[in-house]
Amino acid sequence: MKGNPEIARLYNMSQNADRIIIGLMSGTSLDGLDVALCHVKGFGKKTEVSVLEFETVPYDEAFRTDIRRVFSKGEISLMDLTLLHARIGTLHGAMVLACLKQWRVATHRIDLIASHGQTVFHAPKSLHGLANQPNATLQIGDADHIAMKTGITTVSDFRQKHIAAGGEGAPLAVYGDYLMFSKPGENRILLNIGGIANFTYLPGSTDAGEVFSTDTGPGNTLLDGFTQAYYPGMQYDKGGEIAKSGTVNPVLLAELKAHPFFDRNPPKTTGPELFNRSFVEDAVARIGIEMPSPRDMLATLVWFTAETMVDCIRKAVKIGQEYRVYASGGGSRNDYLMAVLSQLLDTIPLDYVESLGVSGDAKEAVLFAVLANEMVAGGDRMFGNEAMGTPKVKMGKISFPV
Repeated sequence: MKGNPEIARLYNMSQNADRIIIGLMSGTSLDGLDVALCHVKGFGKKTEVSVLEFETVPYDEAFRTDIRRVFSKGEISLMDLTLLHARIGTLHGAMVLACLKQWRVATHRIDLIASHGQTVFHAPKSLHGLANQPNATLQIGDADHIAMKTGITTVSDFRQKHIAAGGEGAPLAVYGDYLMFSKPGENRILLNIGGIANFTYLPGSTDAGEVFSTDTGPGNTLLDGFTQAYYPGMQYDKGGEIAKSGTVNPVLLAELKAHPFFDRNPPKTTGPELFNRSFVEDAVARIGIEMPSPRDMLATLVWFTAETMVDCIRKAVKIGQEYRVYASGGGSRNDYLMAVLSQLLDTIPLDYVESLGVSGDAKEAVLFAVLANEMVAGGDRMFGNEAMGTPKVKMGKISFPV
């Protein structure tokens, strides 16, 4: 047989009724790599996904420190960035192999790895504000290194095609959310509280033209950043217990919410390039108050995070429309944040995405497995609505293991 045998293998895989795909996700919280072993049947609106295994492989503090040297910074060492691109790819490949060994699954059983990579800078036009410059984003962790390390064909770099097709490169969850979680007769908000919070609106009509996704602002990024600064060695405020013991500073809360980002209608995207400790410290300086105590600062940031999420949801959903909110991501483990969210949503039901049959911790990794499945086995194009920031495009680049 002439030609590249890997292309022939890929073609045959695309014709199968189902595939075994490993989804990988490493978010802006830098806590570790989410590894989801998925059995994916069909494609498009007939997609069915079962999560066979899931593990979050933690990063050690030294590795987090190395990533933070290039993370969301305007000026960095190009050598640091270049080395990390290869290093993260190799490390993620090793983590996949370790998980497969733990799960007693042979590598030859895996059809694809779907790797999101590690976002180090997100720069939509609305954030960089530079004339004649495009939307842009950068995820590192080279997929050729993953493919060579594991021997498994790898799909990666999903966000670049989204930008090339006219989007902002985020949020991408909308595509997988629609395929996996739409339900006739129930309007759903799938709220993901990662470093940055975002949600997907799924209409009960299941009309793809009405579906959209948007960032709302900070999720865990400010809460984790200030927790780490105030309490060395603590990565996050577990359950929101420290924040719960504090008192909200209403003047600071109002100043934080006054940022123009929150006046923009969805869909919109943002990142820790905007919402970071300097964002809060600058607000404190502008209003001329003393820096709140750690407890009061965390309490204020919980309410800031919750209020901006709910404000964005209410702005996006038609007045009088009934809907349910399903939460996932690390922030959904913050009991105090969830209690505040429930209070602000009032009569709107708030539930966890686990009630829909998928682990909230695994959801983002699973979504990228679905995107890889569409790239390899889907129809002509993904659904989409360009006016709502979801171009009709399949995403991902393919790296062969030879």
